[in-house]
Amino acid sequence: MGRATMQSRIEISFREQARKDSQVKNAYLLVHSEKRDIDVRVPEGRTGSMPANVQQPVYLASVGKLFTATVISILHEQGKLAFDDRISIFLDPELMNGLHVYKEHDYSGDIQVRHLLNQSSGLDDCFWPLLERMREDPSMRITPREAILWGKENLTPKAEPGKKHHYTDTNYYLLGLLVESITGEPFHRSLHQHIFEPLGMDSAYMQGYSEPAVRSDYPLAEYYLDDLEGSTLPGFPAIDYAGGGVIAVLDDYLKFMQALVNYALIREDTLQTMLSDDHRSYPTIRYGYAIWKFIRIPLLMPAKYTCWGCVGVTGAFMFYHPHTESYIIGSFNQTAYSSKALRFMLSRVIKPLVKHG
Repeated sequence: MGRATMQSRIEISFREQARKDSQVKNAYLLVHSEKRDIDVRVPEGRTGSMPANVQQPVYLASVGKLFTATVISILHEQGKLAFDDRISIFLDPELMNGLHVYKEHDYSGDIQVRHLLNQSSGLDDCFWPLLERMREDPSMRITPREAILWGKENLTPKAEPGKKHHYTDTNYYLLGLLVESITGEPFHRSLHQHIFEPLGMDSAYMQGYSEPAVRSDYPLAEYYLDDLEGSTLPGFPAIDYAGGGVIAVLDDYLKFMQALVNYALIREDTLQTMLSDDHRSYPTIRYGYAIWKFIRIPLLMPAKYTCWGCVGVTGAFMFYHPHTESYIIGSFNQTAYSSKALRFMLSRVIKPLVKHG
């Protein structure tokens, strides 16, 4: 398969996938590999009355967790924390007291920074129940700190710290507050200072908390929580926080992934820790420090298909495919596509890339 034919097939497949589902209002895809001389940029659908444009800022939901994990890793390299530090060193008693009581034993003091990063703290998720309450009452407002305090009163931990993978935004709320405790500044300032500004990500900002260095000429691409457009919940950005929240144009997400892969943000040994200090989350996936790794399984997942990156519940994805040195970034902007998006990426993007390579 020639390069032009392969790129055309990826674009056509993406447009067809987006168009065939009435729930998808807009969708965006970037596939880039300097090694293979590949560059695919596809906008599909509309934002309001405007046709989708690849220069629009796009919200990638929990893909923002990888930015949070990277900030934590930068602080680690600066000697301001260690991955095996207990979080009680950094967080105040109001947050920590009774945070993790499991089977009548208090494990609050045993939670380490790494447990939050790789989703093994055992804490339950306060994001989805609070989002449901917000859907019922769109005027609702709650801060990340208040969300954690609410979780202590209303949720029950799932396991002892370090014993089991359980995906929860609660862990990343705590990481955001931990960053604030260390730096003495709002979490969004660390994103700008350590990532956006050094990389020239001028379009990037944290939804509800900061502004981009350069405002786009295009509106934020609409994203949907099933049947609800995200902007109709004014309190939503506040509870997304360090568990998501990053917004940028696709080119700026690409700058971030290229910098991460090529050790421009953190050292190689730190990235290897982010990748390797993991837990199994699905049969073919292991979860590191906000990193989803598709692992090699004979017949089911050949080595040439393995890749790593991050996923967002809105059908968002940001991955690096080592075999072809390709970056794959995009979103269907619809929570109904959270799993469909990954299947599309593997079968309609990575498979053609492998065949071309």
